[in-house]
Amino acid sequence: MNNITLLADVGNTTVKLGFANKSKIFHSISLPTKSLYTVDSLGLLLLQILQHLKIEKIHGVALCSVVPELGKTFYRASEKYLGLSPKVFPEDFSIPLENHYQNPQEVGADRLMGAYAARMLFPEVKALICIDYGTATTFDCVEENNYLGGLICPGLFSAHNALANGTAKLPHISLRFDKDIPLIGKNTITSMNHGFVFGFVAMTDGLCEQLEKQLPKPLTIIATGGYAEELAKLSKKINHIQQDLILEGLRLASYSLLA
Repeated sequence: MNNITLLADVGNTTVKLGFANKSKIFHSISLPTKSLYTVDSLGLLLLQILQHLKIEKIHGVALCSVVPELGKTFYRASEKYLGLSPKVFPEDFSIPLENHYQNPQEVGADRLMGAYAARMLFPEVKALICIDYGTATTFDCVEENNYLGGLICPGLFSAHNALANGTAKLPHISLRFDKDIPLIGKNTITSMNHGFVFGFVAMTDGLCEQLEKQLPKPLTIIATGGYAEELAKLSKKINHIQQDLILEGLRLASYSLLA
């Protein structure tokens, strides 16, 4: 397979890697975000992944990072072990969205890239709400080719970990569910599981309902992130799941530079 691009989305919880050609992403891998990665450990890990996937050569690397130090480590690891200097968003390439944030530089690169990917994947609709269930839960609004802004809320796992670590008796839970309505919990596990899962579903649907009133129709709502598929089963608002949304945006935005 020719002209393979390595896409890297460096987030606060995971580092998502995608391997793509001009048409599609054909492999994606999630790694934990670690402060202890060194240039050598990360570079050797990249080589191991390439060997495992039987990929002999990478043609280019595109990087989107919201963790500055780890982003720099990834950049140097790519140079040293892959012989390639990554193209970094937004420093090295732009996207055709007009940023309407009051201070445009405050918007995370991942939020902009996700919004761009959503717009490219669903060009027929007038407006989009892009939900990312990551370290934080973000709601980003797009109208035509304008990034309007959005909301930043607690993340599901971040909130769960804060509650479990900040209380003496509350346990860590699985965040699994087998009902389509919240039960009145008769034990702590059920109370927490249903409180978290259905609480985030209620937050999702309630906020989307309010944001929809401020956006034109037709409108579609896209979700991404680690727990998006599970929450979408319960949500009345989510229309589409796109797990590799930011990687897809990187592929679309950078491929002309790397081809």
